[in-house]
Amino acid sequence: MRVASGPALLSPFPEAVALRGATMPADARGHVRKLPSGKWQLRYYDKTGIKRTGGSFGSKTDALNHYRDVVEPELHGRPAARCDLTLQELADVFLERHAAVAKPRTIETLRGRLSRPLAAFGSVPLADLEGMTDEVAGFAATLPERYRYAVVSALRQTLETGVRYGYLTRNPAKLAGKNPQPPPRPVRIYTADELKRLAGELGTRGAAAIRFAAATGLRPGEWAELERRDVDRARRIVQVRGTKTYRSRREVPLTTAALAAIETLPPRIDSVYLFSSTRRGPFDVNNFRRREWGPAIEAASIEKPARIYDLRSTFASNALAAGLTTFELARIMGTSIGMIEAHYGTLIDTAHDAILARLDAVGGV
Repeated sequence: MRVASGPALLSPFPEAVALRGATMPADARGHVRKLPSGKWQLRYYDKTGIKRTGGSFGSKTDALNHYRDVVEPELHGRPAARCDLTLQELADVFLERHAAVAKPRTIETLRGRLSRPLAAFGSVPLADLEGMTDEVAGFAATLPERYRYAVVSALRQTLETGVRYGYLTRNPAKLAGKNPQPPPRPVRIYTADELKRLAGELGTRGAAAIRFAAATGLRPGEWAELERRDVDRARRIVQVRGTKTYRSRREVPLTTAALAAIETLPPRIDSVYLFSSTRRGPFDVNNFRRREWGPAIEAASIEKPARIYDLRSTFASNALAAGLTTFELARIMGTSIGMIEAHYGTLIDTAHDAILARLDAVGGV
C-alpha cells in the first residue's frame, strides 16, 4: 500500500486533501480560522481542489452555517438553503448587537432611519429580498432628497450585516446603485447681536446653553449631556465623551465666552449635568426646541431658517475668521477635514485676511 507523503501531509485540511489531478473529495467540508480582528474566516476547497477563503463572520457558528447553507450546496450543484429570516428580524438583530458599541442616541437614529425601509420590506424574507434589487432601487427613488442618503445608508448597513452573518449572499441596496450625499445645507451664521437678542428671550439655563454652544462648536447632543466633571477650568478645556461610540473622546478649548456662559449657571449639587433639567437629567434639546427656542426666535425677530445646530456653524465661522486651520478646526469639532471643507468651504474662502495675516507673520527673505 502506498503512503501519501510530501505536501499532502502538511495540509491544514486533511479531510480536503486532493491528489494531483483529482476533483474535490466527497468528504470535503468547511473550516474556519479566527482573524486578528476577532472575526471568523471561512476556508474550504472548491470543485477543482483549490483552497478558497472568503468572508468574515461574527462567530464560528455563523461561518460554518454559511458554508452549510450557501457554499456547500453550490459546490454540489444544489440550490442554496433558503433563509426565512425577514428584514424586520435582521434589523432587530443588527440594532441589538450594534447597541453594544454604539451610543443609545445612535441606535435611536438608526431605528428612525430604518422605519421607511421596514414599512416597505419589513415582512419580506431575506432570501426573496436579495433578488429584489429593482424594487429597492424604486423605493430609494421615492425618498425625499434630503433624507434619501441617510435612509439608504441605514438600509445598506443593515443588509451588509446580513451578508457578514451569512443570511444573504449579496446586498441588494448596494446593487441598486450609488447613494450620493445631498449637497450641504446653506451655512447659517448668527451674528453677535442675534445671539444677544436670543439670549435675552431665554431663561438663564437656555441662554447659557446657546452661548456655550456658539463658543465651543459642540453638537447639541454633546453639550446637552455634559457633566460638571467634564469641565476643567484650570486647563480651560471641556472633555467631550462618547460622541458616537462609548470610546470616542476629544478635548475642546474653553474660550473666555464659553467660561462666562458657564459662570451664569446657578450652582446645583442635585445633578451631575452641567445644563441640568428641572428633573436633574441632561438637557432635553427636543423639548427646548419646541417650548423655548422657537418662541425666542419669533420674539427676537431672527431670520429663518434658524436651527439650534447653526450655533455650531457660528463657531466654525468665527474660528476660521480667527485664522484656525481646517485641521485644527476638524480636531476641535470632532469631524474630518473633508467634512469641514464640504460644509464650510465658502467660509474658508472668506477667511483670506486671517490666513494672509498669519502667513505675513511667518516672515521670509
